[in-house]
Amino acid sequence: MKAVILAGGLGTRLAEETGTKPKPMVEIGGRPILWHVMKIYSAYGINDFIICLGYKGYVIKEYFANYALHMSDVTIDMRHGMTKVHENKAEPWTVTLIETGEQTQIGGRIKRVIPFIGDDTFCLTYGDGVGNVDINGVIAHHRKEGRLATVTAAQPPGRFGAIRYEGNRVLAFQEKPQGDGGWINAGFFVLSTRVDAYIDGDMTVWEREPLERLAADNQLSVHFHRGFWQPMDTLRDKQQLEELWTKDKAPWKTW
Repeated sequence: MKAVILAGGLGTRLAEETGTKPKPMVEIGGRPILWHVMKIYSAYGINDFIICLGYKGYVIKEYFANYALHMSDVTIDMRHGMTKVHENKAEPWTVTLIETGEQTQIGGRIKRVIPFIGDDTFCLTYGDGVGNVDINGVIAHHRKEGRLATVTAAQPPGRFGAIRYEGNRVLAFQEKPQGDGGWINAGFFVLSTRVDAYIDGDMTVWEREPLERLAADNQLSVHFHRGFWQPMDTLRDKQQLEELWTKDKAPWKTW
């Protein structure tokens, strides 16, 4: 099975980092968050990736073109123009990089890469969110339900700490409690290539008409993820993920 990763957005809310590179290339622990997302899938045996490029897509192309060099011990013979790899530490990935347009909406990006998928069923997620999602569980749920699309839903933590109180007396402080109980789209989709029929073209916003029409047609199921999940939308999000990684407490590190 292939995993499609959306990596073409502008990342305007993380402008401190995205002036020179696309948001999926912003690093957590010295590696692009895109790498972290791929490692999540790879831990479940999915090593065939299609990456939807857009804004500054050449940065992602150059990263993977030189990936083995970055990850391995090498001797570079300047005189003879030769490079010897002593130990290849690269993952067994196949990475297909598709230019899907800088202004293309997510629906359009999906439609553009469907010809490269081959199989009927594929995974899809955003290139800027991580979690300890049970990928095999999402796939099994999708197959059991038999619908065209499955979305993973999560409950993000609150942005601020909460005060527990009784009357006018404070009982305790709770740091970053769960949100208001609502479930939101966390990505980590499993889809049939037949969702192509629900996407009109480049300007189709995936989270609007296609998902709404799939739901109306009883073709959208949901897998509830009750573990860790966090997108990297802001500099604060990046700093929180970096702190978790640095302290070796990153819940998404399942490999």
